[in-house]
Amino acid sequence: MARIPEEELERIKREVDLAALVRSRGIELKAHGSKDLAGLSPFSEEKTPSFIVSPGKNLWHCMSSGQGGSVIDFVMKYDGVSFREAVELLRVKSPSLYKSSGPVKKATVPKLPPPVAYDADDQTLFGQVLDYYREQLRATPAALDYLHSRGVTAEAIETFGIGFADRTLGLRLPHKNRRDGQEIRARLQRIGIYRESGHEHFNGCAVFPVRDAEGNVTEIYGRRIGPQKSGIYHLYLPGPHRGLFNERAFQSPEVILTESVIDALTFWVNGLRHATCIWGTEGFTEDLLEAFKKHRTAKVYLAYDNDPAGNRAAERDASRLGSLGIECYRLKWPPGIDANEYALAAARQSRQGGITPAAESLPALLNGAEWLGSGTPQKSEDYRNEIADTYSSLAAKLAADAGSADAPDEPDPAGPVDAQGEAAKGKKGDGMEVGAKGEDWLIRVHDREYRIRGLEKNTSFEVLKVNLRLLYPAPTVNGQPPTANSSDARYYLDTLDFYRAKERERFIAAAAAETTLTPDLVKRDLGKVLLKLEELQEKRIREEMEPKKQAVAIAEEDRAAALELLRSPDLLERIVADFEACGIVGEATNKLTGYLAAVSRKLDKPLAVIIQSTSAAGKTSLMEAVLELMHEEERVKYSAMTVQSLY
Repeated sequence: MARIPEEELERIKREVDLAALVRSRGIELKAHGSKDLAGLSPFSEEKTPSFIVSPGKNLWHCMSSGQGGSVIDFVMKYDGVSFREAVELLRVKSPSLYKSSGPVKKATVPKLPPPVAYDADDQTLFGQVLDYYREQLRATPAALDYLHSRGVTAEAIETFGIGFADRTLGLRLPHKNRRDGQEIRARLQRIGIYRESGHEHFNGCAVFPVRDAEGNVTEIYGRRIGPQKSGIYHLYLPGPHRGLFNERAFQSPEVILTESVIDALTFWVNGLRHATCIWGTEGFTEDLLEAFKKHRTAKVYLAYDNDPAGNRAAERDASRLGSLGIECYRLKWPPGIDANEYALAAARQSRQGGITPAAESLPALLNGAEWLGSGTPQKSEDYRNEIADTYSSLAAKLAADAGSADAPDEPDPAGPVDAQGEAAKGKKGDGMEVGAKGEDWLIRVHDREYRIRGLEKNTSFEVLKVNLRLLYPAPTVNGQPPTANSSDARYYLDTLDFYRAKERERFIAAAAAETTLTPDLVKRDLGKVLLKLEELQEKRIREEMEPKKQAVAIAEEDRAAALELLRSPDLLERIVADFEACGIVGEATNKLTGYLAAVSRKLDKPLAVIIQSTSAAGKTSLMEAVLELMHEEERVKYSAMTVQSLY
């Protein structure tokens, strides 16, 4: 739900003339003392005025009913509307506020004009709702501030028809207990604007419509602008994704393909108008593939996030596009950075001076994109030959901030390691040595050693939690560096998740204090260690996910017995007899069905069986009996599963 800013509420309470509003409802007010006004209460039957209005404070109090408050409370009580609807009526200064009528316990007829036509077709209805969201965006400073903070310009807002769903659409529709209200809400639910619960689907979202060449709405992307307890920030219309964001991008022979709508807009606002997007890392659609075929796209720049999910998606989509003869390039951001974060960082750094703005550094980044094909890439558009060195300065700065290995490995000349650091030794390159010691990994960066334990406990790409020890030897003794067991070595040991920024910062600060290294040097080291651990973890997880095939040796006499069983004309009877010998009697059909389904695992299209029955009917016994007749190495048994475990 989009909250109404406190400043907006205070402005309404301050600026709306409560006395004039009360008088417009036919309530006569007369002087009461030196500062107040009094009239007959509209909320109770009385002959002596007890309804007090204080113009100086813009407050009211009904002594007969004991109620009171601000102008918002008066509208809620008199018109029978909700708090949000009262605020909206006062904000837009609706003429219905000043019409004389009696108090209403609960209003069911909207007092604000509806933004939609009840007899409109679906596409017209989409257009009317989106037009309303555009109006609400202009009236919602918080939403505008969010878009501007993401680098979305006024031109982009106008061109793409961006709006904001502030939960006020329902205030302008008849209540669902009225026939026309029920019908229009049912239609809005059918097209995806409303949910079954009766709430707007995109509440609190900046709304980005996606239209086809004829202007028809095919998809809507919603981005929540505030913190969410649920952790859900991205919404779409129900059903499969349809359509293409910024379809004009395909007019260019070279297309920039991003992971999200806002990333595509980042390129667009910086002059690279041939950018479109997939719908998240798993949202590469057939519509997109057909568009590349139809427009005969020559090159695609994959500008996905530099994280495990983005890298897997880039590898997958490069293969898919390459099969169509499309050349693919991969834009490499610093670790954990996406296109929007990169552009915003470039904007901040350019204002401080010394760094090229995003409008120039993004084309330079395209110039340095990694070729994902084989052979020699063809010559690209002119921007690939421009601004040859603008990327390096910003990338190096961002890489250092993110702990990336792209940053130069040079200590601070004024820092405490200057006497024994790489600058003094004149070393170049990353100076990394990686080795395994039992289940531990040792990564040596020049004269700093990092021991990693617990890497094998991480079973997904989203977590990288390890026990990390930094060992920093003292200056050389007799020309030989001290060993890890030397009393002169300095240590720091802690457990951290590399994917949590606060834990990295804590480790950097504490390790620098314990070892006398500079925080910047430790930060750069962690960037290198992070990249190496990601590489090791991804390799290990992929190896574990590969099906393990074990050759089973079968004795000749066992093979002969098996073939004799298979060729037996009474095979099915013998299988049933085996079940009965195991203690499972009766249910011959169920036993044979389960057995045949289990042995069908050898087929290209194996069978699947669901066993359903009442409690204590023997479902588990039947299942276990079938499994006992299968080879142990080909059995996998789970007592419970989640939906996600299948993907």
